[in-house]
Amino acid sequence: MTSALDGLRVLDFSRLLPGPYCTWLMADQGAEVIRVENPRELAKQAKVFGWEKLGPEEMARQRGRDMLARGKKSIMLDIGDETAQGVLRQLAATCDIIVEDYRPGVLAGLGLGYTDMAAENPALVYLSLTLTGAQGPLAGKPGHDPVALALSGVLSRCGEDPDAPGLPGIPAADIATGAHAAFAALAAWHAARATGQGRHVDVAMADCSMTMLANILSRHENPADAPPRGTRRADLGLWQCADGKWLCTTDMEPRYWATFCTVMGVPQFTSAQLDAARRNEIRSTLAGLFATQPRAHWLTLFEEAGTQFAPVNDVSEALAEPHFRARRMVVEVEAPGGALTQLGPPVRLGGEPAPAPARLPGTDTEAVLGRLGLGPDDIQALTRAPTQMHATAQPSPAQQTS
Repeated sequence: MTSALDGLRVLDFSRLLPGPYCTWLMADQGAEVIRVENPRELAKQAKVFGWEKLGPEEMARQRGRDMLARGKKSIMLDIGDETAQGVLRQLAATCDIIVEDYRPGVLAGLGLGYTDMAAENPALVYLSLTLTGAQGPLAGKPGHDPVALALSGVLSRCGEDPDAPGLPGIPAADIATGAHAAFAALAAWHAARATGQGRHVDVAMADCSMTMLANILSRHENPADAPPRGTRRADLGLWQCADGKWLCTTDMEPRYWATFCTVMGVPQFTSAQLDAARRNEIRSTLAGLFATQPRAHWLTLFEEAGTQFAPVNDVSEALAEPHFRARRMVVEVEAPGGALTQLGPPVRLGGEPAPAPARLPGTDTEAVLGRLGLGPDDIQALTRAPTQMHATAQPSPAQQTS
């Protein structure tokens, strides 16, 4: 089968998690994604993480672990060099989408902004990812994932402590932004195919984070009326079992709640499902019951009864979960030094290319620039020596997020 995005060409200047996640989604659907990697930035990152001490095989495996670089081509160019800037404008003329995550105005100051890149390619979609966007009183504000969550109001809803918000422990704003950015880019590209006119798309992490408030705003005309942290309903919860392991239940529909109460031996709570005055009583009783048996006992009972539940898997347990393996959400990717366990495409339309490990920085410089008519001498003049080019690597997604 042909991949869904076969023929789409994306020029990727992004470095932090939202941008690479956006282009990873597109690459996994068959788009040709060309990463622009700056040798000076890579050298600094290698020193920060100690990678300049790694040998070639260790470096190749380190790069292979960078899941969000998977399936992408890599060219090595110093974007501060005027000749390289001219080549990048030539390359932009052959692309459909550009993705970048620099502060507003940085690339424009280098002659690589939307107006510059679209001069020879009016159908170009130019996607900019920033914390707060390119417009508004806070435009250009620096910050990472937690700042976006805090500014958008989402952080005020995180955690169980009624007196203090808590960090979610995952890059929620980064991932939400990357997914929204992929949608925005493809929507703009669809319009450009119909009209011949591209556009500059301004995507802000704070904006995308606010979408996580959808349930609050759809249920409460006054957001202040929403239940505070730590006052969850009694019919869903996290429960610690006798063996110290945890499980999660979400029996909010009345028929599921009735079955759950029967299984737990507390049918008297069925009619008190929404009784806020009895919430503490219900929760403390249930907590005591769960603490009497190991998790496997409860999982078996709930499976037989057909209630809504799941074990609280740690990351290793989730990666080993047969369901995710069967759906190819967890895959093994052959890489230098042996197979790596990675995530498969979260959206599968059929025809996706087989996952391959990330390529070393600069691997595709000659091939990509050669398509522009540049000869070996021209390309060599633009790039560092091959031994230097392959001596650095970018941080993995976990190290790119705050």
